[in-house]
Amino acid sequence: MSETRPGGRLPVTVIGGYLGTGKTTLVNRLLRAADGRKLAVLVNDFGATPIDRDLIVSSDGDTLEISGGCICCSYGSDLMDVLMALPERQPDIERVVIETSGVALPGMVASAVTLLLPYRIDGIVVMVDVETVRKMADDAYLGDTITRQLAAADLVVANRCDLVDDASLQETLRWLATESPAARILPATRAEVAPDLLLGLRDGARPRLSATLTTPGAPDAAALYESLELAIPEDIDVAELGRRLSAPGTGVLRAKGILGEVALHVVGRRFEIDAAPAGAKPGRLVVIGLRRDLDRRAVEQALQPRLSTSLRSA
Repeated sequence: MSETRPGGRLPVTVIGGYLGTGKTTLVNRLLRAADGRKLAVLVNDFGATPIDRDLIVSSDGDTLEISGGCICCSYGSDLMDVLMALPERQPDIERVVIETSGVALPGMVASAVTLLLPYRIDGIVVMVDVETVRKMADDAYLGDTITRQLAAADLVVANRCDLVDDASLQETLRWLATESPAARILPATRAEVAPDLLLGLRDGARPRLSATLTTPGAPDAAALYESLELAIPEDIDVAELGRRLSAPGTGVLRAKGILGEVALHVVGRRFEIDAAPAGAKPGRLVVIGLRRDLDRRAVEQALQPRLSTSLRSA
């Protein structure tokens, strides 16, 4: 399926949202359902935003070739440089998807992209977790970022609707409609969103964006978040580890660990255990939390096999 480029300009979709909303899952679903579209997906970091291994055909430095004719690039702080080089490096690319970091303002990213002649903004998608978004919006440190993310959206994907009761869901959807009045609100579970609902949101219309590149007072990811990488003991009880990392007081927002053939995923107060992706490096746990809240001692205690064993036998 070939995309139309008005005026020869590549359409760009910016995907934003705070940490742990499901952006990684959304991007992977988008790549799996490309349906002949040749996409270039630009992510802030491959480590923080892993692409499913069975989608990858080959790897070359900071670029992955994805099955179906798509590519994935890691851009770090050099997004503009990557975008400027992309049309020459990948002349057959039909559409660009940019996934931003959890503390980035997707509207500001879109504003910067509009200054590059080869591109036009085709939509800003912001993901939220319906279970946590109102609490996060009230946070003294992150609240302003989240409300500004929502204000810039063309589409808000209200993810994890299966985790809240209907009354709470409806209240949150009404709240989102007031915070993002120009956007369509799309409820979702496990980031199951049809690609055609994400792409082509503006149909080449003139973007409603400011060209300002600086954002006074915008938070810095390194200042807000802390990331830990720790070894997982071979005899750990993975389910017990998930319960401990998701317990109140740990400050864990997101964690991922691989042990043998299973993978542990922790998002806030919930965790899941599923099959480890092919080629994943085992025996390591990555934990991310707000720097002021993350309890490193609690995380390290959760990794103690003796503690887990004593709890199982209690």
